[in-house]
Amino acid sequence: MRPPELVPADARHPSHDPRYAGLPPELLPSAECLKDVVERMLPYWYDAIVPDLLTHECVLVSAHGNSLRALVKHLDGLSEQEVVDLDIPTGVPRVYNLRADFSVQSWRYLGDQAEIEKRAAEVKAQAKSGRS
Repeated sequence: MRPPELVPADARHPSHDPRYAGLPPELLPSAECLKDVVERMLPYWYDAIVPDLLTHECVLVSAHGNSLRALVKHLDGLSEQEVVDLDIPTGVPRVYNLRADFSVQSWRYLGDQAEIEKRAAEVKAQAKSGRS
């Protein structure tokens, strides 16, 4: 569910962020839910990441939590509830082995299993506190 929209006068509204100064105001969202992030991420997957995968053996994608959740939802075919329940550990690489058609053959996290679980638990606690 999309959160309440920010009014343009709110300091958190993207119109106050200099990184977006060159964008038309109608492109700046006042609110965004995970469904919106998926819709925004998919063109990037098809237009940028897939072409890189066709050219390079290994491609690194670095993104914020919800952008990564949107990508994982797409790659793993997760349901709405499964992606809501997904706690991607911060700063832990998630490595995918993809087939020629870009479907997932396998995936794994890199690193110490105890540290991975600790970071996933931190993400889960952050989401419960409303700071996600």
